[in-house]
Amino acid sequence: MKQETMEAILLGEIDISAAGPRCKMLIGDLNGDGRMELLLVQSDNRQDVRYIPHQVQCLTAFDLSGNLLWQTGTPDPGAGSQGSDYPVQIYDIDGDGKLEVLIVMDDQFQVIDGATGEKKRSYPLPDPHAHDCIIIANLSGGDRAADIILKDRYHKMWAMDRNFQLLWTHEGNPGHFPWVFDLDGDGKDEVMAGYDLLDSGGRLLWSCKNLEDHADCIWVGDVNGDGEPELVIGGSVTVMYDRSGTELWRHEGSVESQHIALGRFRDDIPGLQIAGLDRLVREDDGLGLKGKDALFLLDSEGRELWKEDRKTDGWLTIIETLRHWEAGAPDYILAYRRGGGVNPTLYDGHMNPVVQFPSNGYAVHADLLGIGTEQVVIYNDTAAFIYASQFVEWTEKTGGSHPLPQPKRLYSSTLYPGGEA
Repeated sequence: MKQETMEAILLGEIDISAAGPRCKMLIGDLNGDGRMELLLVQSDNRQDVRYIPHQVQCLTAFDLSGNLLWQTGTPDPGAGSQGSDYPVQIYDIDGDGKLEVLIVMDDQFQVIDGATGEKKRSYPLPDPHAHDCIIIANLSGGDRAADIILKDRYHKMWAMDRNFQLLWTHEGNPGHFPWVFDLDGDGKDEVMAGYDLLDSGGRLLWSCKNLEDHADCIWVGDVNGDGEPELVIGGSVTVMYDRSGTELWRHEGSVESQHIALGRFRDDIPGLQIAGLDRLVREDDGLGLKGKDALFLLDSEGRELWKEDRKTDGWLTIIETLRHWEAGAPDYILAYRRGGGVNPTLYDGHMNPVVQFPSNGYAVHADLLGIGTEQVVIYNDTAAFIYASQFVEWTEKTGGSHPLPQPKRLYSSTLYPGGEA
């Protein structure tokens, strides 16, 4: 089924060069004005993050009109790149109705006022390497998530309460970005730490069997329509488990299942579908062989529906599920960092390119104005381009009278997108 390619409407272009090179962008209503702001996060200048992860070097906040609101830290022209996560999230951690920026900077866990960039408080790290990423969870059973999980690159996790007191530790292989979700409905999150499911107290409940290497990304959703959440994990293969640890299926038809994304990409088949990214050739070998990856789509039973026959090189694609691009639209697969001259693109459930964005770079997406549809921001070292499916009046006064909520997807920002469907 062929779908006509739509044109993305450029709503605005912002000069972000003051943030420095190689930044990661996060989104949140930092000042509570009813519009999202753009937070550019630069990492420290560590170049090799295979074993020791990044800390934060500089934060720079812009509004949607391009005004620089505040900057904390000093940009470094030699900053490292997104070879791993940056330890940063935007969330109202203290429950005062205003967003904070949570970071690891200068060997401390810091809570930054989202509106001003000023440091509110800081805590010592539980370990010198406990800064690979930041995960916000509800481990204590409160009325909202306010606990924090830190991890090193591949070996250990530390769970802290809202006062940054240690709750528990876990040693194992937590993968890139553990996902938290209340699987049993007891009001507390379980933690899918790589291939291990932990309860809210850090006790091992069950482990995935016969999986190699580490978990690259984790999704939770009622994939097969049985009314219960399943866990879909991309790593050496793509595999689905029920919440009690029973393996329901595995798809071994990929070289390396680097990214997955759950969604209702098609309405002609039951359940949810699993989009995936297979890293066919991991990297350029310097002898003429170019790295290459390819998109694929599985049905709710793990059967392959299609796989991209990619003609261009490029092996660093990231995929995410994009919902509400326009009213009534199905879920789309947002693919970016494609390489080979392929710009960020929205694909439908039949592998048709629905929108090919005219700008190249990393991508983030959110409902920036609280209007019910999402916009896509494509950014590079110097500029950010804001795109929508239709024109939106774009002035500094555009926005609601109340702060926009910060959904879990936005306070669980990671280079290895997981999520809930």
